[in-house]
Amino acid sequence: MLLQESNAERLPALVPIKITRMAQSPFAFFRGAAPLMALDLSKTPATGLRVQICGDAHVQNVGAFAAPDGHLTFDLNDFDETIPGPWEWDVKRMAASLVLAGREAGDTDRENADAIRAFVGAYREAMNGFAEMTFLDTVRYEVRRYLGAGPAHVALSRAERASPQHALAKLTVRARAGLPRFHDRPPILAHVPDRVAAAVIASLASYRETLGPDRQLALDVYRPVDVAFKVVGTGSVGTRDYVVLLFGGGPADPLILQVKEELTSCYHPYLPETPPFPHQGRRVAEGQHRMQSATDPFLGWTRVEGRDYLVRQLADHKAKVEVSELAGSALVRFARVSGEILAKAHARTGDAAAIAGYCGGSDRLDRAIARFALAYADQAEKDYALFRKAIRSGVLKAAPKRDAIG
Repeated sequence: MLLQESNAERLPALVPIKITRMAQSPFAFFRGAAPLMALDLSKTPATGLRVQICGDAHVQNVGAFAAPDGHLTFDLNDFDETIPGPWEWDVKRMAASLVLAGREAGDTDRENADAIRAFVGAYREAMNGFAEMTFLDTVRYEVRRYLGAGPAHVALSRAERASPQHALAKLTVRARAGLPRFHDRPPILAHVPDRVAAAVIASLASYRETLGPDRQLALDVYRPVDVAFKVVGTGSVGTRDYVVLLFGGGPADPLILQVKEELTSCYHPYLPETPPFPHQGRRVAEGQHRMQSATDPFLGWTRVEGRDYLVRQLADHKAKVEVSELAGSALVRFARVSGEILAKAHARTGDAAAIAGYCGGSDRLDRAIARFALAYADQAEKDYALFRKAIRSGVLKAAPKRDAIG
């Protein structure tokens, strides 16, 4: 089973948590089953036009976060599977996610199809615009349309409240003397052995060298005081993921870094012309820089005990759109902003004029992707049913829900 093979490099004790999180709904299964869709997409026709793909484009991997200058932005925000590849793969995965999320929110397939056509239409129109821009204008471009209302606006409002101080209050406990320390809430959050903590902290020295001089200056102000293991996401569960608590000028000046193991992109086996990447954390960081208009100033990479890691801020005013917020016209509104965001990322890293020429000026592509997405969502639901059956039969082991959710 492909999904079992994809878990081979993960911590066996945590894989049941991933299984439980994927079992919550067809959309949750879809989130954790990127390797399955990578195989399926590799068998579909493609134009041969390559961009930096997100690789895991879905409705909850578009969200709000803080830009380096502090303003809130809305963009792609997860790049674990990023790699140079066909632009169509991102479009198809995002479109299928719109259907599955829409169904979970209670939308009809007629409404879902409208949302997909709006998504692809926005992608086409934006790509036509980028084809006319200078490259420098494209690099500077930040998506702002459709953000004044609807799901994106709600996510931006949540992100404004999601400060480092908010994360500190959520993840730590006040020590009897001195600075706060992480909670122990195993298996979701737990302190690590001293040897592991020392290795993680030591890795920050090489991580520092991946930052620019101005970011090194900022990092040098902070001192690490605690390290813990944290289970995050759905597709990432089972990878080694550490959080490091640092303080600058005192308890009111926290910085929480996430040191997140990165495995080989699930798309790599289907892209034989792409050479192996020497460092998977660097692959993700550089892919993120290429696709985002504004990027976490503390984004970098390191190695811990021979494994590749991405390093980033854990709490930089991040917030995502909840599936329950995508009912009715909200799904169409969100689809439009997602289409423009994806087009912007692809235009920054590929031939915008060539992609625009292929997409054309009619809605022919919109309708074709809608047909694909509805059919693929049906297939994903069938795969989900088989997945649930494998859990019931004991082929796949799930964790108690209380341990999986935390």
